[in-house]
Amino acid sequence: MASRFSMRRVAAPDIVPAAEESVLEQVSWTVLPEAAAEPAAPAANNPLVTDKLLDAKVRLHRRLIEETNLSALEKLPEEEIRTHVQQLVSQYVLVERLALNTQELNDFVSEILDEMTGLGPLEPLLKDETVNDILINGHECVYVERKGVLEPTGVRFKDEAHLLRIINKIVSAVGRRVDESHPMCDARLLDGSRVNVAVRPVAIDGPLMSIRKFSKKPFNLHKLVDVGALRPQMAELLAAAVKARVTLIISGGTGSGKTTMLNALSAFISEKERLLTIEDAAELQLQQPHVGRMETRPPSIEGKGEIRQRDLVKNALRMRPDRVILGECRGEEAFDMLQAMNTGHEGSMATIHANTPRDAISRLEQMIGMAGLPMTVASIRGQIASAIRVIVQLSRLSDGKRRVMSIAEITGLEGDIIQMQEIYKYVRTGTAPDGSVQGHFQATGVRPRFLTDLVAMGIKIPGSHFDPSQPL
Repeated sequence: MASRFSMRRVAAPDIVPAAEESVLEQVSWTVLPEAAAEPAAPAANNPLVTDKLLDAKVRLHRRLIEETNLSALEKLPEEEIRTHVQQLVSQYVLVERLALNTQELNDFVSEILDEMTGLGPLEPLLKDETVNDILINGHECVYVERKGVLEPTGVRFKDEAHLLRIINKIVSAVGRRVDESHPMCDARLLDGSRVNVAVRPVAIDGPLMSIRKFSKKPFNLHKLVDVGALRPQMAELLAAAVKARVTLIISGGTGSGKTTMLNALSAFISEKERLLTIEDAAELQLQQPHVGRMETRPPSIEGKGEIRQRDLVKNALRMRPDRVILGECRGEEAFDMLQAMNTGHEGSMATIHANTPRDAISRLEQMIGMAGLPMTVASIRGQIASAIRVIVQLSRLSDGKRRVMSIAEITGLEGDIIQMQEIYKYVRTGTAPDGSVQGHFQATGVRPRFLTDLVAMGIKIPGSHFDPSQPL
């Protein structure tokens, strides 16, 4: 039976805040996502009963603010906090003579705890392991992505102010801020999930927030093979390339799995190497013991103190890294990244937004141009050809599944043209009646030139892995 507290609430009377606001004073009652679309109880459809419950919620909210010491509460274990809140709620329910069963009472307590110590209505979605993305379009419209497919949810915020309180709680935890003067912000949750926020005036219909969740157990290369993102022969070649310090770029569109692939490949880096990661919002989950993580910083309210990725790349080169890993290359830092790859930091990795390996090279040329240095096209392409050896192209297909579309090797320059050869590719053959994409992975028959480097490192790849007549 659906909980009475999962019904959408009418506007509640405003509560006058105390002189010094605490987190508890900003609590608002929200809607938890429905477990299943069951018909509501007849009593819940009665306007008088619904109004009584909502009114009771508001009064209990005010009473909790008055009776709870937040600073002392935050120091208690979660079980003790829940017990304390449950006692207050149970007493209040008895006084108000509210007809609640045990499940409804527990849901009510969980809802209050989420508002007090968590992120309110987002908590159930963050705990749901099937949810990959949470997309909020104003306080009344929340979508989630499950298995690559978007679907609406029943989660709602009380009003725009309530959503802004949750947003400010997220961004302030990582030393960022978002307001009318700085309406856009990149942040992260404590578990590393990536958050992007846009508020008025750039968000016309109310605050926009997207949360890209990361799995508690990061995908490894074996798991990616199991889910069909690539074949074992392709995974073996990529793992060997990382071990042999072959510099590679991971290219793909939004949500295609670039960061997931970067995390999976980083597992094959030797534990004896020192790694430095550079990101806008720290999201990489490297498994090595010797990792230094750096993050950009936006300008202050006076417009000063900004630290860009290019500054961090320059600084990283003075910190004795064996490899520099760039979370996402999107601007002038591309020039310094190529310099690092060409000056003793082989095996460095980065991600880039592009639709094909050839587009990735074109984007790198444009980003190097952003550095404003007087370089000819030939010198830029020469830098790219000598620095990068492999491009891994990812894509999210129309059915939501992610695939490695191509593994290509850069073989050098011929004139002013960067030469590239494809080693593996994904061939799309059709679409099934249920909308799923049909296709297969295929070797092109080309043996990569860096195989000699692998042999020198004692790594042998069977020649049958590159035979186009053999199924992958």
